[in-house]
Amino acid sequence: HDYHINSISNNSDGETFISADDLRINLWNLEISNQSFNIVDVKPANMEDLTEVITSAEFHPTHCNTLAYSSSKGSIRLIDLRQSALCDSHSKLFEDTETPTSRSFFTEIIASISDIKFAKGGRYILSRDYMTLKLWDINMDS
Repeated sequence: HDYHINSISNNSDGETFISADDLRINLWNLEISNQSFNIVDVKPANMEDLTEVITSAEFHPTHCNTLAYSSSKGSIRLIDLRQSALCDSHSKLFEDTETPTSRSFFTEIIASISDIKFAKGGRYILSRDYMTLKLWDINMDS
């Protein structure tokens, strides 16, 4: 990683785990400590174009091909590792629809998700931002 690691998560397959920093999520094999695979990369070609960073990432507790990650813009992306080697698109996107359209610097700070966790059964994701906790149903469309 080139940046501060903000989260790690074990996979239910018992063989792999992920580590996430501000711009990338890497997939590791527990048996191979010197090599990882980059599965999410939000780093723009020009760093001046950077608009959001990864704040947290976690594997689904039972579906080993599914993981979620959150961003500083207040969104949660659910991805399926079977779709592509580099997961540059998401299966589902969860965002707060009540967020005002005219976002200021301070509303963006408040909306930034600090952490996410899957509930034990895996149907729900709990997210925490500066002021609130939110429970997301991954079976819903958004």
